[in-house]
Amino acid sequence: MSDSLKTYSPVDGSLYVERPYMSVDEIPAIVAAAKDAGAKWRQVPIAERAEILTKCVETFVSRQDQIAEELAWQMGRPIRYGAGEVGGFRERAEYMISIAEKALAPVKIEEKENFNRYIKREPLGVVFTIAPWNFPYMTAVNSIVPALMAGNAVILKHATQTHLCGETMVKAFVDAGLPKDLFQLVVATHDFAAKLIQSGGVDFTAFTGSVPGGAAIEEAAKGQFMGVGLELGGKDPAYVRSDIDPVFAAENLVDGAMFNSGQSCCGIERIYVHEDVYDAFIAAVVKTVNDYKLGDPLDPETTLGPVVNAKAADFVRGQIADAVAAGAKTLIDTSRFEKDAEGSAYLAPQVVVDVDHSMRIMTEESFGPVVGIMKVSSDEEAIKLMNDSEFGLTASVWTLDEDKAIEIGDQIETGTWFMNRCDYLDPALAWTGVKNSGRGCTLSSVGYESLTRPKSYHLRNKI
Repeated sequence: MSDSLKTYSPVDGSLYVERPYMSVDEIPAIVAAAKDAGAKWRQVPIAERAEILTKCVETFVSRQDQIAEELAWQMGRPIRYGAGEVGGFRERAEYMISIAEKALAPVKIEEKENFNRYIKREPLGVVFTIAPWNFPYMTAVNSIVPALMAGNAVILKHATQTHLCGETMVKAFVDAGLPKDLFQLVVATHDFAAKLIQSGGVDFTAFTGSVPGGAAIEEAAKGQFMGVGLELGGKDPAYVRSDIDPVFAAENLVDGAMFNSGQSCCGIERIYVHEDVYDAFIAAVVKTVNDYKLGDPLDPETTLGPVVNAKAADFVRGQIADAVAAGAKTLIDTSRFEKDAEGSAYLAPQVVVDVDHSMRIMTEESFGPVVGIMKVSSDEEAIKLMNDSEFGLTASVWTLDEDKAIEIGDQIETGTWFMNRCDYLDPALAWTGVKNSGRGCTLSSVGYESLTRPKSYHLRNKI
């Protein structure tokens, strides 16, 4: 293994960032510094924490142009969309700050003569966040800001591909006045991360990544008696009912499938369309996809950048090829996208029909600009197919009938159920998944529960 972290840009394959890995011998000092900083921070009133963290967020947002360019180089996000990542970070952070005082307030118990009883919410201590590369700020913020608001210290390990995002975030927070060592970034191998979890100094680990990665985190945490939050991705479905405008549904679902080159845990990866609107929907999908411009993410005109690396692109190409070999049909002429090239990270968008669940493209997470579409004849058929997955992060229905949307949603195995929207995370709602999409919850008032521990006060005040 290399003795340094290396980030190679999908834009041109160049080495963009290199940092020496930390030694596991440094773990005790890192943990001690976090614990010392956290012990002081937990004494700071929540209103004052909110004021400091609001300044942190404002400082981060003020560096939007720098952030957008760094994102383009690190993971291929078109620079025109960089502001969206910053905006999502801000929305989630500001919401969690705004609700903290109420969410963290002691739980009041009904009055009992001669007694005062309540439950306080105390910080855990040290939260270890392991963040992914695909939405490097919007995912990291889900645990980092709430953890800090709750009175914890945070140690961050960012993905190799987006380590610089961790540096940018920590620097913005420190520049804004966050106390020293309260928010630390480690340059860590997987072995370092495992040993940090096993050090006895971490009280909660928040991980976003793959299913095998989540299993590795659980193995590392075994016997540590700590909380673990796992967000492990999905194969998110959509169902287009016969009563919806197929053009409206197509335009929104294509965006849900193709934004960020399809590299979203809650992106749309499979669509089931009622036979009555199938043809019109397919025509609208093809038209919308053909309007994308695949190219250099630093070009403001680009709407579809490269995927994270050539290996990821080849994985998606393999899924498509296997489906075609099994009888599926592709609808997009990839020659329209000049930048597309075998063996490169530049991958043309694709729509695949005549698919079924015997094909990997309908069951295996793609994480690329491709979507499979199946025709269905009833709600019952759609429900069965939507639930036929190892994942359950989000799912959506496209209909004008809200009662029917709720009825169907009650039968879908998912963490979030949408009607007439997709690929969006509302910070007021619990972000959670079922099955292999993980366990635990971030955001909303519920998200604070895993970042604190209850402490009961039972005070007999008259004797």
